[in-house]
Amino acid sequence: MTDRAIIDWPAWTDSPPGRYVLDWEQTQLDRVVSDVFGYHALQLGLPQLDALRENRMPCRGLVLDAASGASAPYAFPRGAGHAGTAPGLPAPAGRSAVWCDLLDLPFEAQSVDLIVMPHTLEFTSDPHRLLREAERVLMPEGQLIILGFNSLSLWGARQSVGKMTGRPFVPAAVDLIAFTRLKDWIKLLGFDLERGRFGCYRPPLGSDQWLSRYGFMEAAGDRWWPIFGATYMIKAIKRVRGMHLVGPLKVKKPVLAAGLAPAATPNTRNHTQ
Repeated sequence: MTDRAIIDWPAWTDSPPGRYVLDWEQTQLDRVVSDVFGYHALQLGLPQLDALRENRMPCRGLVLDAASGASAPYAFPRGAGHAGTAPGLPAPAGRSAVWCDLLDLPFEAQSVDLIVMPHTLEFTSDPHRLLREAERVLMPEGQLIILGFNSLSLWGARQSVGKMTGRPFVPAAVDLIAFTRLKDWIKLLGFDLERGRFGCYRPPLGSDQWLSRYGFMEAAGDRWWPIFGATYMIKAIKRVRGMHLVGPLKVKKPVLAAGLAPAATPNTRNHTQ
């Protein structure tokens, strides 16, 4: 990768630093989503990452923002006509894709068990509203997973300088959101933080050769300066005051938007948690 500004996800994710980041994020997601159970799971944005591939829920969907225009890391397909389901979308096999306004999700309140937002907040015009939408559609005890670039890191510092000079290092339509700031936001919405993890401690370099030379910083950073990783992952649980789970509950399965059909007919019963 040259030093020129790479501002779109498809180009950036094919670059050495992009592959480095996505490899770490895919590994973390594969680990945490595998033990999240229920019926409906959604990935909001970033089709270059398969956030739900290790999740076993029967209804898994990829939701892409049709309202962001050029600021989104993908293009609304020509001929699709309007927001909704459309053929030829970049959804993994066995999953449905839905185009909509992420700030106005077309799903019923308290109807989704898991939402994954990989860098989604960095491309929306209103991160607060997007988080409120996620809280609205999540079921009580539903789980929210957020991935983003850490502004309090070497990558964040290079991004700040790069934006001032017109040469940003990572693609983002808005300023990077600090991990501590995001924790405050989700706590205000009634979420309990279950897990937070940082990664990608190598300097913001543009070649595989130079990134490999700093491989020793992964273990050192995880031990000595963990909060300064280039990326972070937050896993939070939606809590509802006054609600107590006393045993298995039979919950009517709500209907999602058209096109979110089960990937396969399950042979065992699914339980929400």
